[in-house]
Amino acid sequence: MNLSPFHLAFPVDDLAAARDFYGSVMGCAEGRSSDEWIDFDFHGHQIVAHLAPGQAGDRASNHVDGHGVPVPHFGLVLAMDEWETLAQRLRAGAADFVIEPTIRFKGQPGEQATMFLRDPSGNALEFKAFADASKLFAK
Repeated sequence: MNLSPFHLAFPVDDLAAARDFYGSVMGCAEGRSSDEWIDFDFHGHQIVAHLAPGQAGDRASNHVDGHGVPVPHFGLVLAMDEWETLAQRLRAGAADFVIEPTIRFKGQPGEQATMFLRDPSGNALEFKAFADASKLFAK
């Protein structure tokens, strides 16, 4: 499957904290920036942290496989080895996990590794991986 990169602009309270989190902790290369926004390479996708104090964070949560999943959230589906490497990196960086790295939907067609965390502004991110990538949309 060959996907086009997506673009996502999202609010942050503090650009320096966003630069440290997405650049240093997450390992995203920085692209263009100004005093009001920063572009990051998010595994080949373009995300842009825009300074908008008080606008970040989730508004609700939904119950999914025994966990309260924050809404809204964004993230990526990674290969399992990339997911495991990122989980180790985030643990070492003392990430603010909402849901620790875990396996959900065990024994079901959509079984997946997942983790949820927050950036310094409270935005929720999810990273997941499937042992069988063809099961991404399995019912």
